[in-house]
Amino acid sequence: MAKPTGRRKSQLPDLYYEGYLEKRSFKDKTSRKLWTCLCGNTLFFFNEKRDNDYTEKLDLTGLISVTDDSSQDAHLDAARFNVQTTRGNIKFTAPNAESRELWKGFMYSVAKLQVPVSLNLLPGQVHILRETVQKERQRLENLNPPPEPSPPTDVDTGKTEMPACYYEVPRLEAELLLEREAHKGNLLLRPGRDGRSFAMTTRQDLDGPVFRHYRLVANANGGFYIDVDKPVHFDTLHDVIAYMVEKTERTLTPLNIEEQYDKNICFILSDHENGERSLHPLLESDPAPEDPMPGTGNATPAEPEKVAERNAPATDKEETEDDETDLCSPGPTPPIPEPRTLVVPPSPAPRKNIPGSANSAAKPSIPANRPEKSRIVLSPEMKKQIHPAALMELKLKLGQKQKN
Repeated sequence: MAKPTGRRKSQLPDLYYEGYLEKRSFKDKTSRKLWTCLCGNTLFFFNEKRDNDYTEKLDLTGLISVTDDSSQDAHLDAARFNVQTTRGNIKFTAPNAESRELWKGFMYSVAKLQVPVSLNLLPGQVHILRETVQKERQRLENLNPPPEPSPPTDVDTGKTEMPACYYEVPRLEAELLLEREAHKGNLLLRPGRDGRSFAMTTRQDLDGPVFRHYRLVANANGGFYIDVDKPVHFDTLHDVIAYMVEKTERTLTPLNIEEQYDKNICFILSDHENGERSLHPLLESDPAPEDPMPGTGNATPAEPEKVAERNAPATDKEETEDDETDLCSPGPTPPIPEPRTLVVPPSPAPRKNIPGSANSAAKPSIPANRPEKSRIVLSPEMKKQIHPAALMELKLKLGQKQKN
């Protein structure tokens, strides 16, 4: 056998799983036991574990299914399974049932980029498969970076209205989008890889998610057609989506992700003292009242008039009464509350002369028929208002009258 010219083991993609497998294809009459390495999404076969050059390989990109083979084997512990691809069916034999489940899980994970749910695996093994899917996705993105999506050059996008399920995402992101938004639809339209056509991606469940990709090519005379064995022609992209929904009895529904809009205006404000940032809503000022009412609370229009009457200037009669009482008041008269009343100081009672007392001997007796003269008694407040000289003169006059 000629020595293969393939890459050496050190040059192969990331190694996910390896072990001995007996391989038999439809061309082989007998099975061969080979050291098998799953690197990336390809199986590499070596005659021995220590070999650096592989003898053949199997690309799992076109994997269709991985199923168990219930036929009997000479080795009782051996477990068989079939791998069906677009290039044919290949039979494998694993050392035991546990090894068979792991090989099936790894093959399906790297080919479909998802962990199968129908296998009998332990939680730790499922976790390893999930990590493998993430590594393979990253490897494919680094290996074949998707081109920048651009509108097809053969289509006048100004005249063609794009369907609501059109998203400018590459092939892998389209699958992730349909996986994440499975409850909102399972069909979307996206740009083609060449930038001159469109592609349609669908997702359905059959023992796990199943993705399908279809190419939409623009006709030279206008319109589009689905590039399959029996092409189907349409006038617009909307007709393509309607055809897929109708012919599949609404099993396929366009992916429609409604955009959410904020209901309140907010902005980020920075504190000058501590430098912290916080989100603040935009507060709108309250509109001023159109016709503000004067006064407060339960005031009625009649009350201001009453207040004005109380503060009205005094009449002439009130001014005269105030002038007459100035001599008896200690100063300017303060405002008098309603109702106004005049306070007159009480006059002391006349003093009585007791016979035989000293006072009665000193003072002359007054006839009974003679009317008693009124005595002027000055209150302390009045004394403060009268000048001392006038007071002495008044006392002298009163003394002379008493002597006479």
